[in-house]
Amino acid sequence: MGNENTNYGQSVTGVVIKDGKVLLARHTYGGGKGMLIVPGGYVNFGETPQQALIREYLEETNIEVKPTSIIGIRFNMHDWYVAFRAEYVSGTAKSDNDENSEVLWMDVDTALTRDDVPELTKKLIRGAISLENGLIFTEYEGNPKHSPSSLYCI
Repeated sequence: MGNENTNYGQSVTGVVIKDGKVLLARHTYGGGKGMLIVPGGYVNFGETPQQALIREYLEETNIEVKPTSIIGIRFNMHDWYVAFRAEYVSGTAKSDNDENSEVLWMDVDTALTRDDVPELTKKLIRGAISLENGLIFTEYEGNPKHSPSSLYCI
């Protein structure tokens, strides 16, 4: 769930929708225990948010994803959280039996009405299906001193 390389001030999540179904995981700890949420987690030091999302999805769900756009960002005095729309690449949904007890593809409309799907997850799902594009990754040669760099814009 975390290690000495974990940056607890930066976290990511992603909404993956395939064939009208959203990928959800039943959380096993903390305030979301027992709830179906979109997978995600902390960014490791030396890792981009996109890399963190790919890693977290693979670790928690056995699904390979590709982040495509940013659908939400939350900032507070302690940390930040970036929510991506991501595409399914490959894999069969499978629980990690650690951070989640089950992983499943659920019809989007069903997910938006269930009591065991928290409001934040519902808002992110709505954002993923309603935003025309979100903030899209744009090729950009950043300052090599600050590499890797990424730019998302309209």
